[in-house]
Amino acid sequence: MNKIIRSLCWFAECPSQQGVLDRLKVIDDILCENGYQVQTKRLCFDNASILALQPWEALDPIYLSVGMLTPESFLNQFTDFLQAGNVSLNVDLSHGVAASHVEILLRILQEAPHKTFQFAYTFHNRSSSPFFPSATFQRPGFAIGLQSPNLSNGTRKLAAWLSAMKTVWLELYELFEKNEDFLGIDASVAPLFRDESSLVHWVKTRYGQFSKAVTTDVFVRITDFLSQHNPKPVGLCGLMLPCLEDFELAEEYEAGRFSIERNLFLALHSGLGIDTYPVGMDEKPGRILEILRLLQKLSTKYQKPLSARFVSDGIAKTGEVTQFKNPFLKDVTVRPL
Repeated sequence: MNKIIRSLCWFAECPSQQGVLDRLKVIDDILCENGYQVQTKRLCFDNASILALQPWEALDPIYLSVGMLTPESFLNQFTDFLQAGNVSLNVDLSHGVAASHVEILLRILQEAPHKTFQFAYTFHNRSSSPFFPSATFQRPGFAIGLQSPNLSNGTRKLAAWLSAMKTVWLELYELFEKNEDFLGIDASVAPLFRDESSLVHWVKTRYGQFSKAVTTDVFVRITDFLSQHNPKPVGLCGLMLPCLEDFELAEEYEAGRFSIERNLFLALHSGLGIDTYPVGMDEKPGRILEILRLLQKLSTKYQKPLSARFVSDGIAKTGEVTQFKNPFLKDVTVRPL
């Protein structure tokens, strides 16, 4: 099995906390000794200002987050966020969406569009997920998130893939069950790029077409398994559908087979919302507002964590090709929402 840890994240109360990096390194060493490849190490702080994280930004390749903010708190630090090179956050809109909240995204699009990658709106978010920008502090400790499509090892059989996931979860649990800092495993399926690390690649291998799989129960079966067999669940534990990070999903988007409606349909029964979804610079603010209001109402109605991360290169309009210059995002021709 190709055991890849997408995110090893330590949650700390404040940036001045001593020994955080040393403790993170201990966990990293244990994982590597047991055959895991740790892709990214991350720190998420509680009640930290964005400016307070400045000294930590030099600690490349550590990814940083200030977690979940209210719209008001974020606006008070808006300029700091735009100038910060390596800080993610999410803005909580669980209790309603107004036009002023859309203005936040529009300002980022105009002033620092690359920062859309590190920003999300969240609705009834769950704490302690190691995945950014949704990560939110609840208590000190560390959480682990896998790049689980790689565990399929090329098999077309769902049962074999799910069994491999469970084997890894149990192994991780045994490694850290006696560690009082171990918060748990976010079993979310987090795809990236293409081939064996792409969820859509596995789906197409099994069903021939992504569109065909959408109206089967395969995604529900996957998320049911995530919720029932994880020995220590934490965070989101759902199906991630990052439109431009899963390069084969990006190709479905360009072909018109991953519309915002299809994204929402999958998110409602198995997914976690809208993720790295392209938005044109000429997109109408009212349309973005409609989608965010629907997400908020769906999240409230079903008591389900959802999020929205729209991305833009700050140039491409609808019908034009993006130029993100971001290795994690595939360039596409932007479609209307």
